[in-house]
Parts: sequence; structure tokens; C-alpha cells
Amino acid sequence: MSLTPEQWVLAVVAALLVGVAKTGIAGIGMLFVVIFAQILPAKQATGLVLPLLCFGDLVAVAAYRQHAAWRHLWRLFPWTALGVVVGYFVLGRIGDQDMRQLIGGIVVTLVAVHLFRRWRARGKPATAGDAEAEHPIWFAPVIGILAGFTTLVANAAGPLMAVYLLAMRLPKLEYVGTAAVFFLLLNLFKVPFMVSLGLITQPSFALNLWLAPAVLVGALAGRKILPLINQKMFENLALFFSAAAGLRLLF
Repeated sequence: MSLTPEQWVLAVVAALLVGVAKTGIAGIGMLFVVIFAQILPAKQATGLVLPLLCFGDLVAVAAYRQHAAWRHLWRLFPWTALGVVVGYFVLGRIGDQDMRQLIGGIVVTLVAVHLFRRWRARGKPATAGDAEAEHPIWFAPVIGILAGFTTLVANAAGPLMAVYLLAMRLPKLEYVGTAAVFFLLLNLFKVPFMVSLGLITQPSFALNLWLAPAVLVGALAGRKILPLINQKMFENLALFFSAAAGLRLLF
């Protein structure tokens, strides 16, 4: 797989963002998805990104696994696995543009719903336990299935998980730790499907090996950045990047 010098620069920047997204600023994940989609067709870009995500997930889990809230993992992952299977059968039957608009619409809608709920609850002290109780029983299954579907077709589950974890009012370290374990399990689960679809190949994996050091540098930078961000800023950044990514896909 040959790239021009300009494409190499974009690929390295995107790989750096993979690392930062995994260990620092949640929500910027869609930025590297968009960058890789400028280098390759959307479906090929999905296969190229996945091994880089797995590497970033391993670094993040090594750093934050002790903060993972496993109750959310058990609640989400079975539904997410179902969404991956649905995405596997849909991927070959939907065009790139339709896929982008579908995912963008889902993300923007969920961000809007979360902002409305946060506005309605303003001034009321709440805990993570309260957050779990206030959401209907279908909330986790719906988010799980949508996350599984969108992650297979476009590696775009980050904004959906941001909405879910923010809705659960997790502190930033629990947020990052839970997301790290969740996405490691999810991305490893996706690998056989992507190989079967011909989206992970020997040439694409060779490119992954060249870009892996940039992911590591980004992950180390993310670890330095995270302690400098307070909880409110962390939540607002996650929502902002999620909304921006959704709008970018939609329009």
C-alpha cells in the first residue's frame, strides 16, 4: 500500500490522534476516522484503522484498567456484539455516503438528547447511581447495538460511548478506564469480521506497523494531558467532539 508524502503526513497525524484519544481527550476519535477517510476509501480506511485502535487500546488498558467500571461493560457488551454482527451483514449492502449520514444522524440525535437531559437536571446534585436509575431499561441495549453497528461499518462508536458514559456521570478516570477495556474487547472481537470482509490485508497491516510508534507517542501524550483537564471541561470536550464528528458525517 503506497502513500504520497502528503498522505504519510496525514496518516502519522491521525495515528497520533488515535493514541491521544485512547488515553487523554475522549471524543476526538472521529477526527482520525475522518483523516483516514481522506487518504483511502471509507471502507478501506475502516480496515486500516482497526489494528491501530487495538494497539492504542492495549496501551490505554495498561494505564487505566484499575479504573474500569465493569458493571457497564457487562451491561453493554452483549448488545454491542449483536450490533457488530448486524453491521457485518449490512456493510456490503450500503454505500459510503448513506453510511456516513446514518451514523451522523444517530450521533447528533443522541448528543442532543443528552444535552436536553443535562439541561433538565441542572442544579440537581446527582451521582452515578442516580444516573443509572433515571434511564429506561432500553437505554443500554440501544446504545450497545448502535455502537456495535457503527464501530464495524465506520469505527465510529466513540461518540455513542461518550454519550452513554457521560449519561452515567462517570468521573474522568472511570470514564477512560471503562472505555479502554470496552474498546479493547470490542475491537479484538471485530478483527475476524474485518478479515473476512477483506478490509484487513497484509499491505494494510504492514502500514499499521509503520504507524504504531505514532500511536504510542500519542498515547503517552494523552496520559500527560488528562490530569490537566478538570471534570467539567472533560465532559464538554467529549460532547463537543462527538457533536462535531456527527455533523461532519451528516453533512
